[in-house]
Amino acid sequence: MCNDYRLTVDVASIVEDFADLKIKIRFGEGAPNLEAREDIKITDVAPIIRTIEGVRGEGDMAQRRWSWPGPNKRPVYNFRSEGREFSSNRCLIVADGFYEFTDPIDPKKKRKDKWLFTKKDEPIFCIAGIWRDTPEVGAAFTMLTMEPGPDIAPYHDRQIVILDRSAWADWLDPSVSAKSLIKALPPSTLQVEKVG
Repeated sequence: MCNDYRLTVDVASIVEDFADLKIKIRFGEGAPNLEAREDIKITDVAPIIRTIEGVRGEGDMAQRRWSWPGPNKRPVYNFRSEGREFSSNRCLIVADGFYEFTDPIDPKKKRKDKWLFTKKDEPIFCIAGIWRDTPEVGAAFTMLTMEPGPDIAPYHDRQIVILDRSAWADWLDPSVSAKSLIKALPPSTLQVEKVG
């Protein structure tokens, strides 16, 4: 499952991308100073855009920890979407790439092969997420997962939920059914390259 993603885009570019979709980004905690990051890993702090209750067409950007401790104390960084509605605490996780790892093609290689997935012709994309407050780590987010779409199936038996741009505003509106928004992207939507 996805345990490493990338965000190399600055806040102004993210705000502009959302403005193109008529979604206004607020900064309830102040605009974060985002540095370009090739690897955002579990327990790292990263930007999310949260629902503003009762307001459509806007979202609040905040920095939060990726994963909360589960009952067994292991981090909950991915969360199955099947059969769930997610009627509160939705968020968009902004990324410009994510990684999957497979057994090495070269049998002499000890480490897994690392594959970078990006969205064709789009500088950023959004992963469907949820967040919650926890006594152990405060507010934290996790990525929703689903059955793999055609671009990811050759690399993994699950995938993160990547929302089509047209669904970003709906994901931030809890009155819209989450189940209606969670679907595989069409074939060849994602580009993949071996990076390690």
